[in-house]
Amino acid sequence: MMNETLALVLALLAGLLLGAIFFGGLWWTIQKSVSSKRLALLFLGSLLLRISVALFGFYIVARGHWQRLLVCLLGFIIARVVVNWLIRPSRENQSRPAAEVSHAP
Repeated sequence: MMNETLALVLALLAGLLLGAIFFGGLWWTIQKSVSSKRLALLFLGSLLLRISVALFGFYIVARGHWQRLLVCLLGFIIARVVVNWLIRPSRENQSRPAAEVSHAP
């Protein structure tokens, strides 16, 4: 009983870490896309790397136990909420109107 509880807690922590890597990596990719000359390569490479890390992490954590996989997924989703909360624009930036951008040459 205690070992399984510890395994579920570790699965939750692993899910939090995997989610932080996945969604933090997505945020980093978007930040770098502004100055990237190879935008498609950046997004495709980031997507493949992030998905590979997440799937491999889920596979290692689960070890054939659906309960661990479910708890790991819960941690992953919690990490998404936390990363979104951390990177949201501050209230003072939201009140300013966005600068007009001209896309015409």
